[in-house]
Amino acid sequence: MAKSTYEYIISHEPNGSSDQSVKQAIQTIKKNHPAYGYRRVTGELHRMNILVNHKKVLVLMRELQLLSTAFNKRTRKYNSYRGNVGTVAKNLIHRRFFTDRPYQKLVTDVTEVRWGTKTIDERAYFTCIYDLFSGEILSHQVSRHPTVEFTTTVLNRAVKKIPKNLKYRTTVHSDQGFQYQHQDWTNILKEHRIFQSMSRKATCLDNASMESFFHIMKAEAFYQKETDTYETLVSQISVWIDDYNFSRIKTKLGCKSPVEYRIFTTQKAA
Repeated sequence: MAKSTYEYIISHEPNGSSDQSVKQAIQTIKKNHPAYGYRRVTGELHRMNILVNHKKVLVLMRELQLLSTAFNKRTRKYNSYRGNVGTVAKNLIHRRFFTDRPYQKLVTDVTEVRWGTKTIDERAYFTCIYDLFSGEILSHQVSRHPTVEFTTTVLNRAVKKIPKNLKYRTTVHSDQGFQYQHQDWTNILKEHRIFQSMSRKATCLDNASMESFFHIMKAEAFYQKETDTYETLVSQISVWIDDYNFSRIKTKLGCKSPVEYRIFTTQKAA
């Protein structure tokens, strides 16, 4: 046996005590983030200076029966399309969801959320403005009625967070829901010199990033928790959004949260 092979085997020999410490760290991470899969758990371990391969984490999580099942449930879809009731904008995004500049491409939509026994009477609506640069939620709101004011309130809050000295214009992309065809929505965009973009009719993939976020939000915010009242639902979503923006890491962002990534890249560019 070659010396290098022998030394490799010795250095990579399974260590029961080492595995035990990693298991304890994994259990702590899963307690704080029940929906985390093995890749994000690996990222959290690296942030704790515990260097372990993601395949090893997968094996240990399988042994501990801690693999995530939060995303196995199919989510309920809400359709706000009412035909041409206002302005239908062109699709400027064309599924180009990547951008290397914050506040350049924003997407939005409305989805249905339910609590309790999930009857029609236990139904509410959630909307937000999502920055494709980092995945940060600039503003959000939950309401019992998906009105135009419900969406424009969120838009106005998001617009206030966009820096005035940007050297490029912002584009807001949505589907063809009646809220986004309404004159109140389009007037806000024109007032702030923001481009309007819309998905093609009955083509949810044109807004795939927003649909993906809704799936994550529902799976992690309240599907695996007791949600008996409307007030509890609103509170759980609000708490989760704060955690998502400031604490929940993303592997595609280098295991940083959306806000951490935006601050890091902005300081690096400066």
